Amino acid sequence: MLTFLDFEKPVAQLQAQIAELRAANESAGDNGRIDMTDELAKLEAKSADMLKGLYASLSPWQKTQVARHPQRPHFRDYVEHAFADFMPLGGDRYFGEDEAILGGFATLRGRQVMLIGHEKGNDTQSRLRHNFGMGKPEGYRKAIRLMDLAGRFGLPVVTLVDTSGAFPGIEAEERGQAEAIARSTEACLALPVPMVATIVGEGGSGGAVALASAERVLMFEHAVYSVISPEGCASILWRTAEKAADAAEAMKVTAQDLRELGVIDRIVPEPVGGAHRDPQQAIRNLADTIDDELGKLAGQDVARLQETRADRYLAIGG
Repeated sequence: MLTFLDFEKPVAQLQAQIAELRAANESAGDNGRIDMTDELAKLEAKSADMLKGLYASLSPWQKTQVARHPQRPHFRDYVEHAFADFMPLGGDRYFGEDEAILGGFATLRGRQVMLIGHEKGNDTQSRLRHNFGMGKPEGYRKAIRLMDLAGRFGLPVVTLVDTSGAFPGIEAEERGQAEAIARSTEACLALPVPMVATIVGEGGSGGAVALASAERVLMFEHAVYSVISPEGCASILWRTAEKAADAAEAMKVTAQDLRELGVIDRIVPEPVGGAHRDPQQAIRNLADTIDDELGKLAGQDVARLQETRADRYLAIGG
């Protein structure tokens, strides 16, 4: 069952009315049943138009809510429906395994790649297992190991970023969280193979940058990417998270703003109403776009790839 967001209440109410009318008509006997096909079609069209209008003018805070929707596709969904022959690789060879960051060999449209990304989980049990997508040092060191492996085998790297940020717990700090993030970012920039990163949901702080420092950065239409969450920013500036909407507006967290600022390169369209309403279409859109970008990068030499990455990040804010 689809979960409606707060700003979608008018659509939810209309959908409830449609469901109620349909159920009442179907439960009526043959003698009492009325042909409501035309009326239901009008209400469905009205609901679709209302949803389209809402999503055509979302505020940054509303886009943040869409990006966090629990029914958006996650890493495992992309693996299942966009990639083939996925062979997961685990462990950082120093401490252990981190299930918030997954990765391994995969095939996209016949092209072998190294796939790495955050996994948030889709229910209580899996969210706890994947630590809500908040990577620990061993997760980022695993990513470094996989990027090094990709470089040695000449495989392009594809990353799917969806995290509120790296895990801030004491044990993560004890194991060198800041250094792991920095070294993962460094590994991205030094890759001798093409790299395409996509912000598929939330892109939070260094925990996202550590897997997104690529020469081509894509972003879903309703994803967000920022140095801190709107709630965190509001708590610092105004001492209250209630001003999160104002913070989101000021921070320029949306794909449209970041494309204009040159932080990302391309926006991947989502189905009307967000990726969670039609995950299969969203996944196809992303697979098409990544495949197109990898095709453009194929054949470029190492120096050109590394120079492109350096130039794009030095140009930000310039």
